[in-house]
Order: sequence, then C-alpha cells, then structure tokens
Amino acid sequence: MAEKTQQQHHSQESNGYHRRDQEALHSLDEEEKRKKRIKWAIYIAAFTVFQVMVLLVFGLVIMKVKAPKFRIGTFDIPTLNADQAVPSFNMTFVAPIRIKNTNFGPYKYDATTVGFTYGGVAVGAVTVPKSKASFKSTKKVNLEVSLNSNALSRANSNLGNELSKGVITLGSQGTMNGKVTLMLMFKKKKSTTMNCTMTVDVAAKSVKSVQC
Repeated sequence: MAEKTQQQHHSQESNGYHRRDQEALHSLDEEEKRKKRIKWAIYIAAFTVFQVMVLLVFGLVIMKVKAPKFRIGTFDIPTLNADQAVPSFNMTFVAPIRIKNTNFGPYKYDATTVGFTYGGVAVGAVTVPKSKASFKSTKKVNLEVSLNSNALSRANSNLGNELSKGVITLGSQGTMNGKVTLMLMFKKKKSTTMNCTMTVDVAAKSVKSVQC
C-alpha cells in the first residue's frame, strides 16, 4: 500500500514537472511570437516611412514642373552702321537664344517669335523654330537677325542722344509656349517669357550687357 502511494506521489510530481515544462515552453513560444510580431511591425513601419519619403521626393522634386528660362546672351555685331546726324542704325548679328530646362522631363516648345525694339518701337524680329530642350539641359539656338531704325522717327532725339554717347539700347521680347513631359506620360503646359534689355557698344560693335 505504501509502495502504491509512493508511486502515485511520484506520478503526481512527474505530471507537475511536465505541466511546468509545457507551460515554460509555451511561454517561450509566445515570447518568440511576440518578438517576431514586434520585428515585423518595425519593418512595416520603416517601409511605410520609406514609401512616404519616396512619394514626397517624387511629388516635390521630380513631378514639380518649373517654367524654363528663355533668354538671349551677349554677342558681337559684325555689321553695324549708325548715323548720329540723322539718327539711324542698321545691324546684322547672330543672336544666341537659350532655353534652360531644369525639369526632369523634356520641354517641347512651339515656334516662337522674338521681337526686338528700340524705345518700345519694333525694329526687327526673328523666329525660334519648334524644337525641344532635353531634361536638365539648356537648348542653344543661334539665329541671324537684322535690325534697322526705319520705323523710328528721323528726328528721334533719344536715339541721337544715345548715339552721341556711343550706345544703342535695345529690347528683346517673346513668349514661348510648350509642354513638359514627365515619366513619358504626364504632360504639363508651361509658358516662359523673354523680356531683356541690352546695351550695344557702337564703337566695339558688341553687346556689352544684357539684363533679363
């Protein structure tokens, strides 16, 4: 009888140890699962933050469209005749037109007329042919231009005064229309305007300054 009681006691102890072992293993298993869940949550959160940052950069930098810059640079004037006595001039030169595109996509523009003026009066014009400026680049177009003062009054005192100082102040204006293409599919219309003033040095036969 005592032996049977002792066997039952040992059996109960064994069962107790077994349950505790199972509980310990279950607790370790739950702890591992909890750590994995936390790890996956961190991965998902980090991936989400990364995606948001990518979208922000994409939206604020890549997809942001800016109007290209439409300018004329300085140049020499190989043919320049000016008469101070009867205020007049005529000149022929190659105008360096520049279209600077800072976007992440090409800028396709329509043919554009650039007008040249003296004192607000048209003295000549040139047409920039239809073309495109590649992304993050400057399109360079050199065009031959002929200007003359025929449209001005022969008694233009301002021109006479400028010629006495050896200068001629000209203006160049034009509006270019086109589209910027992003990701080969998104097209956004953008217009850019040239409005420059240049000072011609008559003696040196060159443009000594351009302000746009």
